[in-house]
Amino acid sequence: MAKRRGRVLDGVLLLDKPVGLSSNHALQRAKRAMDAQKAGHTGTLDPFATGLLVCCMGRATKISGAMLNADKSYLATIAFGRETDSGDLTGIVVNEASADFEGVSQERLNTVLDSFVGTQLQIPPMISALKRDGKPLYEYARQGIVLEREPREITIRGIELLEATPTSANIHVHCTKGTYIRTLAQDIGRVLGCYAHLSALRRTRVGPFMLDAAIELEALQAMEAPESMLIAMNDLPEGLVPPAKNVVSLH
Repeated sequence: MAKRRGRVLDGVLLLDKPVGLSSNHALQRAKRAMDAQKAGHTGTLDPFATGLLVCCMGRATKISGAMLNADKSYLATIAFGRETDSGDLTGIVVNEASADFEGVSQERLNTVLDSFVGTQLQIPPMISALKRDGKPLYEYARQGIVLEREPREITIRGIELLEATPTSANIHVHCTKGTYIRTLAQDIGRVLGCYAHLSALRRTRVGPFMLDAAIELEALQAMEAPESMLIAMNDLPEGLVPPAKNVVSLH
């Protein structure tokens, strides 16, 4: 049977990824909705996370390299009192606050959040897609194997406390590539002395692209002409338009 090819479509789709889907599954559903021949995305979101997934169709897949260094922004909800092996609500609890833990004061929280702004070394989590000897770290983690990981330099450009209770906080984080917000939540909890994990995560920005311009997957799938949501190659932000193929002129 001949392999189904799909249509040749070029452009960028800003997708609001729903909770529960991997980034690749969300991408493939968007690709099928558009009947596109070629598609890729510029940065993974965990299944429990939602928000901006930059999907590139056709020639737009060439911007992936330029997007690797892009800053990102997130809305994150941190739950205090428990740390999980994954750093988020899907993991197994591995550490808990003492029985007399009564919550975190906003003053103390602000002080600790401020201490994380700037350039620092962050140790990637074991439950991640980073590879060692050709295998993602999460495969080792599933076997109960913990490997030493090299710290990576990241920069937290800003953390804004949006709302807080003694047991949780909503924050906005602006950071460089390679930053794990799950690990940031864990580290914040450790400095506070009460442990913590992410209970929700929503990506709001990738480089020049904003969540406000994104479409939800269900809405895209319900459209008669979903390809109309593509940002055309000529309308991409400056610096992202792939160069045209070299043309040799003969005189």
